[in-house]
Amino acid sequence: MKKQLFLIMAILISSLVHSQDSLSHKNEEAKIFGVSPSKKTKNVNGVLLKYYDEIDNEITPKKVNGLGLGFNGLGIFFPVLLLVNIGSINSWEISNADFEDLPKKMNTINGMQLSIINMEPTVTNGFELSLSSNINAPSVINGVSVSPLYNFHHTTNGVTVSTFANVSKKCRGLQVALINVCKDSKGLQIGFWNENEKRKLPIINWNFKTKKDKS
Repeated sequence: MKKQLFLIMAILISSLVHSQDSLSHKNEEAKIFGVSPSKKTKNVNGVLLKYYDEIDNEITPKKVNGLGLGFNGLGIFFPVLLLVNIGSINSWEISNADFEDLPKKMNTINGMQLSIINMEPTVTNGFELSLSSNINAPSVINGVSVSPLYNFHHTTNGVTVSTFANVSKKCRGLQVALINVCKDSKGLQIGFWNENEKRKLPIINWNFKTKKDKS
């Protein structure tokens, strides 16, 4: 009798643990449609709608295979503030110099990102179209980034095109804008004014040698 009771209890405990694991697994399953900010949204195979941006130390990293949409209203005001400093090259550099290293917690978008502004650390593998680009958050684009105003990235691998300025700490590929700034470049810059680690030139600038780290 005792053996039977022990066996029944063992089965019940095992079932309970399995149920909890199953529930946890379901919470981790990818959604077709997700919203952010939300702690329940982590993996999306479809569309992610982001109506506001989380602070870096509070961010819940999200992985999106599909389309990321960002509608943070703050992005409407930033272009005006940045336009005031368009004549100062040093100001563009400072905007990007705050981020020496990429954070461990970053969103990943495999596909397309369309946004007014992005203020969360994000890696985009594919295509990015943004009004005010990435402000106050280090970001990476592996592909093509287009903005009617500005492009700000920590790292760019591919092509960045904007009207006024492209600013990156590290770039591999092509920058096209009125002003292009990159301090660790390997590729071409085409615009009214171009800066890389080697020189400052109008119209076209280039560097095809990898920057050596100082020991």
